[in-house]
Amino acid sequence: MSERPLVESYHDRTAPQRRIAPTVTFWDETLRDGEQTPGVYFSPEEKLRIAEKLSDIGVGVIDAGIPVVSPKEAASVRLLAGAGLRAKILASARTVPGDVEAVVDSGASHLAVFIAASEVHLRYKLQMSQEEVLASAVRSVRRGKEAGLHVAFVTEDTVRAPFDFVERLYKAAREAGADRLVISDTVGIMTPLTFRWFLEEFQRRVQPTDWSVHCHNDFGLATANTLAALEAGVNCPHVCVNGLGERAGNAALEEVALCLEALYGVNTGIRTESLHKLSRLVEELSGIPVAANKALVGYNAFSHEAGIHTHGILRHTLTYEPLQPERVGAQRQLILGKHTGKAALVEKLKERGVQLEEPELAELLRQIKQRTEAGGKEPSRHLLAEYRELFSHPGLSDTEFWKLVSALPVAGAP
Repeated sequence: MSERPLVESYHDRTAPQRRIAPTVTFWDETLRDGEQTPGVYFSPEEKLRIAEKLSDIGVGVIDAGIPVVSPKEAASVRLLAGAGLRAKILASARTVPGDVEAVVDSGASHLAVFIAASEVHLRYKLQMSQEEVLASAVRSVRRGKEAGLHVAFVTEDTVRAPFDFVERLYKAAREAGADRLVISDTVGIMTPLTFRWFLEEFQRRVQPTDWSVHCHNDFGLATANTLAALEAGVNCPHVCVNGLGERAGNAALEEVALCLEALYGVNTGIRTESLHKLSRLVEELSGIPVAANKALVGYNAFSHEAGIHTHGILRHTLTYEPLQPERVGAQRQLILGKHTGKAALVEKLKERGVQLEEPELAELLRQIKQRTEAGGKEPSRHLLAEYRELFSHPGLSDTEFWKLVSALPVAGAP
């Protein structure tokens, strides 16, 4: 008689509804979209450090940036392109000739050309007609292919564009030679079910063989939508370490990778045990703190204080953890505080071989709770005030801006 499993898993029961590709290639956007997080800037050397780690853990494609942005950005792309990394180095360009030539000159092997598709973007940002957008897309894709590059065609705001135009635009890009088609939820308005429908309709109309999604997190759905896309057969998810990116960020590398590995049973090729160190490196170099409650890599992701939880964890970790912290290279912490129970104290005392009788244990527990509740919050409030000041106004301050303006030879202070 076989032993009953400790936990039930319903994932296998839904497997027939999934069409996860046999090979999933991670396309990391930390150095491009991640750097577009307000106030974030990576030097070429910092980009190389991050790219080396991304390549080492198994990321397949790294977007190094947009070379036309600045000479230093172009230097960053050249540095990464010449570093001999296993990951493919990609650079991005608008469907503008100068942008595309900057990528051609950068040494990157992969090009992503992008242009908006929705009517609001065409009318108010680009001031272009659908036909003009289509022509510029085809021209840019062809130029990339002439230069011998792997070309991905990307549209911004794909999911808010007229579907007939989406179909026509992507078919034209593919006919022009695009190797990979990228669909973007630029302002994060999709839900998993709606996105699944959209991608199935896209697949029916366009019949892509190599396709990708770029999901933003404005409503907190970036990872969920990316998983819905993978279930629909998309083989190349866009991700950012720690979920960095414009506004509320992008789908997080660590979340998408671990969901596939631990929940779907998919071998992604990602060395997940290195994700915690990668997260801390990006935290350090970006200057954006990882939230304490961030999934998988947050400071509290494997921390336990409540007595009931701690007691359960000490009996068996599956009681209150879905996976072992070592899976992401983290460590479990038993926190001593207001909600601590005796089981945590006994475990803590074992570190130095100390055993207490029941009355001593109860007294120690009483003192811990008392000290915790009596503790002041001023240090954390002071830190929070500094955090708010720093991140509510990232980038140059008004004082710095107007100082630059006043130094211009023809401007002068207003």
